[in-house]
Amino acid sequence: MRAVRFHEYGGPEVLRLEEVPDPEPGPGEVIVRVRAVGLNHVDIDMRDGTSRLPLTLPHTLGFEIGGEVAALGAGVTGFEIGQRVTPLYQVACRSCRSCLAGVQQHCERIEMLGVTRPGGLADYVSVPAASLVAMPDGMSFVQAASTQTTFGTAWHSLVTRGGVKPGDWVLVSAAGSGVGSAGLQVAKLAGAKVVTTSSSDEKLARARELGADVTVNYATEDVAARVHDATDGHGVDVALEHVGGEVFVSSLNALALDGRVVVCGGHAGEVVPVDLIALFRHEWSIVGCARATEAELRAVIELVGRGELDPVISETGPLERAGELQGRMERREQFGKLVVEP
Repeated sequence: MRAVRFHEYGGPEVLRLEEVPDPEPGPGEVIVRVRAVGLNHVDIDMRDGTSRLPLTLPHTLGFEIGGEVAALGAGVTGFEIGQRVTPLYQVACRSCRSCLAGVQQHCERIEMLGVTRPGGLADYVSVPAASLVAMPDGMSFVQAASTQTTFGTAWHSLVTRGGVKPGDWVLVSAAGSGVGSAGLQVAKLAGAKVVTTSSSDEKLARARELGADVTVNYATEDVAARVHDATDGHGVDVALEHVGGEVFVSSLNALALDGRVVVCGGHAGEVVPVDLIALFRHEWSIVGCARATEAELRAVIELVGRGELDPVISETGPLERAGELQGRMERREQFGKLVVEP
């Protein structure tokens, strides 16, 4: 089969389309024919060696997959050849303390597709049967490859960790990103009013089409000042922050009294200054968000299948264009998700 792998760290040029042996299913495993695989910014961090994740080179990236069952390993029941499926990208042990508490993202023995296991940038991928989810009839392969890391992260950040409720004001950074476009939809589904940001007026126009109530061009406007002006001095109750650096600081300063900034990324700066006096005087909260629980991942898959959430797709392309599409994401040229269709 074909797979896109990298043998050394570097730019998009280190990604190679290669012929590799077809995977064989072990006991309890399923071979999935990959029909679509989503690209994520952490793929860039893994490729260039800055992710702090343990990789064994050569490595195949690809968290989110939509595909069909191609082969069943010994002992696998409940699935059949040709069935449309999407694997949970987090492969939890189901037996450790965290798993039993329902927070599988903190599993003590967690594996992840595209990280500790070969990912979906290939014709076929081997996954544990326990991680498979039957795709809803209303979900396409491309949607399946664009749901878990965006909507799952946004849901865990805004609803579970941020406690967004109807009538809240929510700030979502980087409208054109996968998490940004997903966070906007999740906040609106929760009944919130949304402010979102971008340095591109074109992307802000797209965000308004998705339901944004207020848009801010952070390249030409002061985000915190615009937020307080747009909310009659109130500020936002929750900020979804996945950029880092100066964006984190502006998100914190945009908060209302007792507001929460939920952090799930930091590519623009992982170490940031915090004014502790402002923090305790306004009773702000800084909340970390790692990844979604298994229940949340299954929930957003169902919501997309029912059409209540809809992944925004910027562009799709074949395996041969994986490096090119990664380059587009690195340059922030997309609005929504970039997806490879082997």
